[in-house]
Amino acid sequence: MPTRQPKSKARPDPLALQFELPLLFPEEVAPIAAPSEKLRRIHLGLRSLDYRLKRSRRRSIGFVVDDLGLTVTAPRWVTQGQIDEAVREKERWIFAKIAEMRERRRALPRVLWQDGGTLPYLGEPLTLRIASGNQRTDAVLFEPDARRLTLALPPSAGPQQVKDRVQGWLQAEAKRIFGERLELYGTRLGVRHRVFRLSSAATRWGSCSADGRILLNWRLVHFPLSSIDYVVAHELAHLKEMNHGPGFWRTVAQILPGFEAARAHLKDPPQELLPLL
Repeated sequence: MPTRQPKSKARPDPLALQFELPLLFPEEVAPIAAPSEKLRRIHLGLRSLDYRLKRSRRRSIGFVVDDLGLTVTAPRWVTQGQIDEAVREKERWIFAKIAEMRERRRALPRVLWQDGGTLPYLGEPLTLRIASGNQRTDAVLFEPDARRLTLALPPSAGPQQVKDRVQGWLQAEAKRIFGERLELYGTRLGVRHRVFRLSSAATRWGSCSADGRILLNWRLVHFPLSSIDYVVAHELAHLKEMNHGPGFWRTVAQILPGFEAARAHLKDPPQELLPLL
């Protein structure tokens, strides 16, 4: 999970319209900045540190260390010099958390994109099989009882070709499963989302905007259905309660009693469910 530096208490921004469910997303990606962020570099003695800077209405400077490195969120009125000074004050904490994150990454399992490789699907291992012959070269056969996914590929197919085919299938499954769960829990709650899309976000499982747009991270398809249901219920509940107050959690419990176990599971997921892809 992303590590957040404790910050002083402040009232939630009443104008915030989007709420996100965070995660540790172990993709091997280079640090990038969203359109609302800027990449900055600061020299700290003999070391340099790149970080993403995000401006917001918050009242204090906040720090988040996740799999993409350091993100600093600062009020719009704070100067760049003040931000850099705050980073220097937290230097020891920041580098300790970055080192801790790297150690966690080294322990994560890697998928072997070849015949006999395995990866998680709905919380259980799925074995890859490569078949060449008379099948269409775009065919994918899922055998749920055997927990096996057979890909029709030519003998010359390399790991990247296997990876692309498997991830394409996983994302199609994610779209199907998430869509079904959104309909189920939306009906229970009496709400309807306007748009649903898959996300590849690096630091969140899902998000919901005030106009009914829901994003769900396709990597949730690695997790048991109970975890998927929690994220779906969480985001749908925001269509009634655009906050994380007591009323919001009562709404989640209304459509998903006992959600606390799935919530805890996502906060500290087993390593085998978050492979490095």
